[in-house]
Amino acid sequence: MQVTHSVWNPGTAAASGDLLPTVIAIHGHGAHSQDLLGLAPYLANGRLLMICPEAEFMLQPGMPSYTWFEPSGPDLKRTPEEFERVNARVSAFISEALARYGGDPERTVLLGFSQGGSIAYRIGLGEPTRIAGVAALSTWLPEEAEAAAETGDALAALPVIVQHGTSDPAVGVERGQDSRDRLQALGVQLEYHEYEMQHQIGAESLTDLSAWCQRVLDLPPIE
Repeated sequence: MQVTHSVWNPGTAAASGDLLPTVIAIHGHGAHSQDLLGLAPYLANGRLLMICPEAEFMLQPGMPSYTWFEPSGPDLKRTPEEFERVNARVSAFISEALARYGGDPERTVLLGFSQGGSIAYRIGLGEPTRIAGVAALSTWLPEEAEAAAETGDALAALPVIVQHGTSDPAVGVERGQDSRDRLQALGVQLEYHEYEMQHQIGAESLTDLSAWCQRVLDLPPIE
């Protein structure tokens, strides 16, 4: 695989021979492949395979700080073509990583934080039968993902959870609310939460996220 990545493996597949319920966690601008890996022990009591790809472009030489899109043009913004290129790259990585690490393609959730959430939206809405759900954290719904969304029963059956901080200084809560409204118009199975936090994953949001993953991936409760 050509994409740098980090993996948390719960170590249960070898014993059972079963494919593992999986979270593909896509980090945000300025982070790296291990940025979200620390969530793994807390999601569904550490029973999920977590695979975290790393963005392609280093922001600061020698520092673990990466961004997904190569900016271009006079305003140094990503182009729609660059968005689709990165989407295809991450999409191909997901297929390869699931096969390599024993992830279950029928029980895989895409989790995206901030910039990574835009990619999770694009893949999830565009191929809703491919995944079990989308977790969009402190992010926004890009126009390309909305335009590429599949229509019909498959999209209507897709569980999506959106979590946003009311004091987020990086991606204002109004962008999360706008995403909520547009997702509702698309007809997905939407669960929307706001929390008293900034651009982060807090204790309360993590608890809700864990419960959602456990439900969407059809895991039994811990007795």
